Amino acid sequence: MIIFQWLNDQLLRMEWLSNLVALLVDNVFKLDMGTRIGGSVHFFIYDVIKIFILLSVLIFTVSYIQSFFPPERTRSILGRYNGISANAFGALLGTVTPFCSCSSIPLFIGFTSAGLPLGITFSFLISSPLVDLASTILLASIFNWKIAIAYVVVGIVLAVIGGTVISKMKLEKYVESFVYNNNMTLECGLEELTTRDRLYIARDQVLEIIRRVWIYILIGVGIGAAIHNWIPDTVISALLGQDKWYSVLIATLVGIPMYADIFGTLPIAEALVYRGVGIGTALAFMMGVTALSLPSLIMLNQVVKIKLLAVFVGIVAVGIIVIGYTFNILGYLFM
Repeated sequence: MIIFQWLNDQLLRMEWLSNLVALLVDNVFKLDMGTRIGGSVHFFIYDVIKIFILLSVLIFTVSYIQSFFPPERTRSILGRYNGISANAFGALLGTVTPFCSCSSIPLFIGFTSAGLPLGITFSFLISSPLVDLASTILLASIFNWKIAIAYVVVGIVLAVIGGTVISKMKLEKYVESFVYNNNMTLECGLEELTTRDRLYIARDQVLEIIRRVWIYILIGVGIGAAIHNWIPDTVISALLGQDKWYSVLIATLVGIPMYADIFGTLPIAEALVYRGVGIGTALAFMMGVTALSLPSLIMLNQVVKIKLLAVFVGIVAVGIIVIGYTFNILGYLFM
């Protein structure tokens, strides 16, 4: 247990890095860590470096493993199951299986045109942005393993329920007709690869994802540093205090129009919890940003009609709100 705690503190929380950054702030920048400026500089440098290190290592490792599971193989696996079990597999695969640089929309078109039930596809679409190994490890590094594991569980449950409800509602007619007639291939050419090829793919995935999310990480950490050290407690308490019944609603609604990766929202959630905001409120904000961002909804609206899009948004939004209130009520079990 002591060894596990030490590994968790040094490898995930990177206490050694926090100490190094503290020395940098004190001795090079000549800033007092107890001041707002000193605390903000430490928060920003430490969180940025920690997130980039963890993200690079995890993406490289997971991408190498996932090079053995191209989209066509995943489609064939999903096609073997029916009902809730199929939705569960779709949700689980959404958490562990990014496909090259393919976006969610081509995957939606490919899976649907290949004959997969709509509910399975939506379970995949819900879980994919919400839960993955990298975000789970980062959650554990920022909070703890209880919260990280609980977040994974509720994310998968939301994806399964959402996909099941959409399946029961028989909404296939609200998918644009060109999706069913599309003959695009899901294969990304990963079947016959050497070890060196897979290592190159993993490296390229790291570079691609870092290129895509670095700005959101910097913005998220910057906002987190501001919340952590500059916004008065009275303001945070008035809007998002644990005693405010509307805090989860506000966090979810504020998160939806934003466009950021989960890695950019994690520092904001960290700062909010540090300032006394309920863990459920912080997670609702994270989930709103990642699962229902406005740009992703605009893209999805190109392949589904407005009624199906509205059902999707309604199911996910209600699910996020319920999860937020549940975590706030039971937060003492996780902190």
